[in-house]
Amino acid sequence: MVLLINGSPRDKGNTYLALSEVARVLGSEGIETRMVSIGKKAVQGCIACGMCGRTGKCTFADDTYYQIWRAVKDGIDGLVVGSPVYYGGPNGSLCALLDRVFYSLSADLQYKPAASVVVCRRGGASAAFDRLNKYFTITSMPVVSSQYWNIVYGQTPGQAAQDEEGMQTMRTLGRNMAWMIRRLNAPDAGRPVAEQRVWTNFVR
Repeated sequence: MVLLINGSPRDKGNTYLALSEVARVLGSEGIETRMVSIGKKAVQGCIACGMCGRTGKCTFADDTYYQIWRAVKDGIDGLVVGSPVYYGGPNGSLCALLDRVFYSLSADLQYKPAASVVVCRRGGASAAFDRLNKYFTITSMPVVSSQYWNIVYGQTPGQAAQDEEGMQTMRTLGRNMAWMIRRLNAPDAGRPVAEQRVWTNFVR
């Protein structure tokens, strides 16, 4: 199962359309999907309390976090995170949620294929795309690519569907993720042997 996180406050907006195209192709490849939307409610950020290190779960048990936590604990095969572009970056509420998700679930997310999708009116897409990918590249998650950066253009509701290249990029992303999931789930596809973690701080 691939979990898709819709980081837009609009449940059925352009980010939803882009993610739905990825999900449609994954479904055609025989891979189940589930989408969780962050919606319009205020999202608590991480306060670095360390509670998740002791309990395995964020101390703030809001419904959106718990939906994602439950899906990851049940076992996902891949993750796709989508966001509109606000001031050249992802939705701040989404980043607040992802900080908590990745801090508390990094061990469960390791080696799961991941991809980010961004939707913008005009500019800032590549910066937002890069920001979201940082969650994956610090968590040993293989990043799934497409034929272009995972960008769709659109402002008014439904406009993303008119971006033919963007929607094709979403379809290619879906096929590439299905391909990677199959390869990583092959019987002989072991995991890399990890070294003991070293922490280097530059204050002595």
